[in-house]
Amino acid sequence: MLQLHMLASSPASSPSPRLSLLRDSFSSPPQQSLRGRSTLNPRKTSRVSLPRAPHCLRSLKCRQSEYFDQQQRFASSTAPAADGSSSPSFSPSGGASPKVFVGHSIYKGKAALTVEPRAPEFTSLDSGAYKLSREGFVLLQFAPAAGTRVYDWSRKQVFSLSVTEIGNLIALGPRDSCEFFHDPFKGKSDEGKIRKVLKVEPLPDGSGHFFNLSVQNKLVNLDESIYIPVTKAEYTVLNSAFNFILPYLLGWHTYANSIKPNDRNRGNNANSRYGGDFEWSR
Repeated sequence: MLQLHMLASSPASSPSPRLSLLRDSFSSPPQQSLRGRSTLNPRKTSRVSLPRAPHCLRSLKCRQSEYFDQQQRFASSTAPAADGSSSPSFSPSGGASPKVFVGHSIYKGKAALTVEPRAPEFTSLDSGAYKLSREGFVLLQFAPAAGTRVYDWSRKQVFSLSVTEIGNLIALGPRDSCEFFHDPFKGKSDEGKIRKVLKVEPLPDGSGHFFNLSVQNKLVNLDESIYIPVTKAEYTVLNSAFNFILPYLLGWHTYANSIKPNDRNRGNNANSRYGGDFEWSR
């Protein structure tokens, strides 16, 4: 006890090197005076520098804002066309979406076949909604060969497949065949002057189908037949494209895009003009 009292009451002496090292490790580094500059004031609060956010987080924030900007631009639809028909579409630029042309071609020795979809048409109503006025279709273009890998597209013949005819081609089996007849002037004064017949028949060896288009045009005294063999692989590609595009040709994609989580009107279901009452509400 006496020894401890003496140590506590004795005047402060120079610390030992070991204690000095320990104290210096917990204290701030000594301030150094530079020539030509004033020393730092220990009483002033120093500014704490936080670590910067990683670059990936900063870029994520920017991309998130760009995403919402794009979603707002997608929400604006196009105005009705001058002929009264229009197609509600969405564009990243906020205006009318540009036209896009796509197609798939099959080239053989005697002919070439190009398959292109055509969009449906919509008519604007007084309520601001849109109504389907014409279903889309798939346009087949047959061009005869004019040489080796050369085709005369000036002599091409076209045939428009309706959604029902597309369904027939999708359901066609390896040994099945089908035939479609078109008269562009049906119900008009020139009915019967143009006759188009498209036959799809299986190849003899079962490796695919023949597409044969016969056109009789009495207006220009034309009688031509163009055929092209389509292999199983090529027919599978056509069927895959038909299955994908079919709901779009019906215009159902525009209805699906217009559905909102809190929309109580429910479009066609709430309007009596379209068979409005629910079955279970009767």
